[in-house]
Amino acid sequence: MQEEVTQKSIALVIRTSKLTADVLKKAMIAYLNHLKNKRANWHGKISVKKLMGKDQGANTMEITENNIKSFERVAKKYNVDFAVKKDKTVDPPKYVVFFKGRDADVIAMAFKEFVHGNEKKQNRESVRNRLNRYKELWTQMMNKERAREKTKNRGPSL
Repeated sequence: MQEEVTQKSIALVIRTSKLTADVLKKAMIAYLNHLKNKRANWHGKISVKKLMGKDQGANTMEITENNIKSFERVAKKYNVDFAVKKDKTVDPPKYVVFFKGRDADVIAMAFKEFVHGNEKKQNRESVRNRLNRYKELWTQMMNKERAREKTKNRGPSL
């Protein structure tokens, strides 16, 4: 079981007339170079140590626990490098987000979008509440209909 978990496989497609060890070696080198370049351009969540090592200074911002995932999505969208640390000294715990100093304008835009999205979510009525409201309206309407049918079925009194 452990062996299955640790093994990885890749699919490599090569167009060649004759597959030799040299061609396979060149294809693997090209693939590894592609991975290295892809990681170098990656933005998003990184460690505080790596963020501080970029020699650009860092700014911070506090976020609550229930908002951290949605903030990560917005920050990745804006290609911002950031690091998250949990502040356990406060109850409930807060998260401190570190980001590069030169990204202050971009992070301000990302945070603005993040806050707008959260406000939009909070103003929405939940589906369960809406269904309960419609269920109550339905029962009221059916009760009125039944009362009308009862008065209609009684007929004229003698």
